[in-house]
Amino acid sequence: MSHEVPTPPTKRSGKSSPVDRQFSWKIANSLLISFKYAWQGITYAFGTQRNFRIHVAIGSLAVSLGVALSLTGLELAIISLTIGLVLTLELLNTAIESVVDLTVEQTYHELAKIAKDCAAGAVMVSSFAAITVAGLLIIPRLYGAIAALFF
Repeated sequence: MSHEVPTPPTKRSGKSSPVDRQFSWKIANSLLISFKYAWQGITYAFGTQRNFRIHVAIGSLAVSLGVALSLTGLELAIISLTIGLVLTLELLNTAIESVVDLTVEQTYHELAKIAKDCAAGAVMVSSFAAITVAGLLIIPRLYGAIAALFF
């Protein structure tokens, strides 16, 4: 005699779903709730991750300098995209670290180390790219503005 647990019918088809949705109560049921969860992730990263705060501060400085130095819209867009890439990868790094910590808890595992190191490496690579882009676009204009003040 089998004891099969019935699954609830889905809203779309009215048929039973073969997918186990036991923990689906946490899935956002509206766009506004999705934005709320996304904002909670950003505020969590800002509140707990030192490097995220550093990236936000440096990114804000780069955009402010770009505006003050009258960079073109395209130049500001490129700087903003590279800053956005760094912040996105920092959020993914935080997510990966959290999942790895959840999985291995307080034990050491070589694969956990690889996952965390690679995620951190992705942030570092994007940061170097952002510094290069901002340096190429901002430093010549900044040097020209400073030179105009003193010479």
